[in-house]
Amino acid sequence: MANEGRGRVINFIYNNYIAVGAIIIVFVMFIPLPKILIDLCMIFNLAFSFVVLLSVLYTPRASDFQTFPRIILFQAMIGLAINVSSTRLILTSPVTTGYSNQQSAMVQAFANIVAGSEPVVGFIIFIILVIVQAVVITKGASRVSEVAARFSLDSMNTKFFDIDNRLQSGAIDDKEALRLKDAARREIDFYSNMDGSSKFVSGSVKAGIFITVINLLGGFIMGMWKNNLSATDALSAYSKLTIGDGLMSQLPSLVISFATGLLVTGTKSDESLGEQITNDFTRSGYIYEIVGAVLAVSGIALRNGTQYLLIPFGLFFIFVGFRLSRKKAKESLQTKKQEEKEAAKNQTGEVVPGSDSITMLDPLSLEIGYALIPLVSKEKGAELLERITRIRNEAKLDMGFVIPKIHIQDNMTLDPNEYSFKINGIEAGRASIRLGYYMCMNTGSVVNPIKGEKTKDPAFGMDAIWVSEENKQEAEDAGYAVVDPPTIIATHLTEIIKANAAKMLGRQEVSSIMETVKKTNPVLVDEVLNTAKISYGLIESVLQNLLQEKVSIRNIVTILETLANYSSITKNPWDLTEKVREALGLQICMQYADEDKTLRLMQLSMKWAEQIQNRAFYPQDGSKPLVKFDPVERRKWIESVSESLAKFEQKGYQPIILCPSGIRILVRSAIEHEMPGIIILSELELYQAGRNIKVEVLDEISYEE
Repeated sequence: MANEGRGRVINFIYNNYIAVGAIIIVFVMFIPLPKILIDLCMIFNLAFSFVVLLSVLYTPRASDFQTFPRIILFQAMIGLAINVSSTRLILTSPVTTGYSNQQSAMVQAFANIVAGSEPVVGFIIFIILVIVQAVVITKGASRVSEVAARFSLDSMNTKFFDIDNRLQSGAIDDKEALRLKDAARREIDFYSNMDGSSKFVSGSVKAGIFITVINLLGGFIMGMWKNNLSATDALSAYSKLTIGDGLMSQLPSLVISFATGLLVTGTKSDESLGEQITNDFTRSGYIYEIVGAVLAVSGIALRNGTQYLLIPFGLFFIFVGFRLSRKKAKESLQTKKQEEKEAAKNQTGEVVPGSDSITMLDPLSLEIGYALIPLVSKEKGAELLERITRIRNEAKLDMGFVIPKIHIQDNMTLDPNEYSFKINGIEAGRASIRLGYYMCMNTGSVVNPIKGEKTKDPAFGMDAIWVSEENKQEAEDAGYAVVDPPTIIATHLTEIIKANAAKMLGRQEVSSIMETVKKTNPVLVDEVLNTAKISYGLIESVLQNLLQEKVSIRNIVTILETLANYSSITKNPWDLTEKVREALGLQICMQYADEDKTLRLMQLSMKWAEQIQNRAFYPQDGSKPLVKFDPVERRKWIESVSESLAKFEQKGYQPIILCPSGIRILVRSAIEHEMPGIIILSELELYQAGRNIKVEVLDEISYEE
């Protein structure tokens, strides 16, 4: 039982050693400690400071040592607590002119080493150490911390914009961008904390000086009053103890100050300080040869016994320089031979890694004229980069797959104010904008039109005007929808991406989707790929068909389950697409329903349904089904749909046609070229929505003989 109790106590202390240590530090300031504990605490403080120093030397980046600012505070509190305890011991224990068993052994040892029988010498050394620490190291480290904190904060936005720019250009992936941003935040937090934490070190130095003065004055008084020493003996005894105590408190602080200076003056290299110094001091052997020659010549010239020191040192430096020069020459020769070997491989036709690589087309690219470069320049705020990042994130949520990175580049063949968006190298959209101006569109709320240069909104083709910066407020007051250039481009890109989402989904994207699903639904993925033997190509076709009609594939689990259920009946992608749409009926209906969850639509008459079914053509190669109308029937079909569409548009509703499930794809193919904006829903899709959706039939597409 006793062993179990001790084990629980040890485990508690181990799991909460920081909290236990913090409480002990506070209590040490108030509770008298025996000299053996004070000596142990002094040894621990000294060892801890050297551990911190060595940890700094082996830390490549300052921001990697995230706990350092709080370590400084802990060490300062430990030092002050020990200083208070040793001061109490000095003033309360009997003191003689010689060695005392009742005083701290560490304090007396340091006092004897530094001061010996000359207290004045000890005080001079103590004062020098304090000056070196306070004026040189601590003040310099504080200043560097302050400057580093200011510059880190000032450069924060620039760093984030640079990372976003590299992400959009494809130079790094999302994971690397998150890592770089996290590293930048840690660096900013570190230097911000160091700016304040360095004050703990300087405060500790000042407190140590004050305590030293108190020790000396208090000891002098206590020695004469309590210990009955003469003024000379009291001054001698207590001055030595004060020197020892001051050194024991200042030495760890000096080491921590040194570590602070090393850490905040470090570079952002991934190499440790030792590796950096080795690289910096071994660049050339000629440096050491010249220094060695200067030392040797100085020894010959100065003489008076200096030649016995200078000449050997000079010869040693010459030897080091000679060895280093030979090493560098050998490395240079090996590099040259390697380059010649690579050149020979090229000449003999051997393949050099990367020499025959094919430059692939960018899946998505935005080319801009030189006048639009400020929109993506980090010095100008890079507004467009931030918008494009949001576009990709929103598109991922809307459509259900990750949009490829958009490579932004300037194109001198474009007009200065023009931009072109390409998909796999083929232009999908182009427009021209004016920097410094705003596009104003009349959405129906304009009462008093204002003058401006006429233009067209590139995203929706609406009539608009350009107004200058000074007329922006006037346009807003008049009721115009006012849009700035970055928003114009971002909106245009969003609509292009939505319209061409199917072109952006390939087998690689399908593979990524399947890997994501596999993490949470491995059985489903195994059934689809192995049991049902559904290929990536078939999955790709079904998903592209859905995206073609702007149906999100985010509910990929339901899509895959439906494919697995019906793959034994058919492998035709169009038939499977219709089954998937029926399974996603509620999602599709909610996509087009009004705020009151009502679908207002026009219904296809039974006569037209029969005509379409009778003229259906299903290609043998599995391509999209067609409706083979003759010219007269096609004209009649288009007129019937246009007549109902005109009634629909008068009421301000989105055009939706409801038709039987078996011919939905046929109705779609019969109308998509003439009227691509019409939505075609099947009765089974509506059935799947159930009572979640209310239906209101506003018109019927009737067949007239």
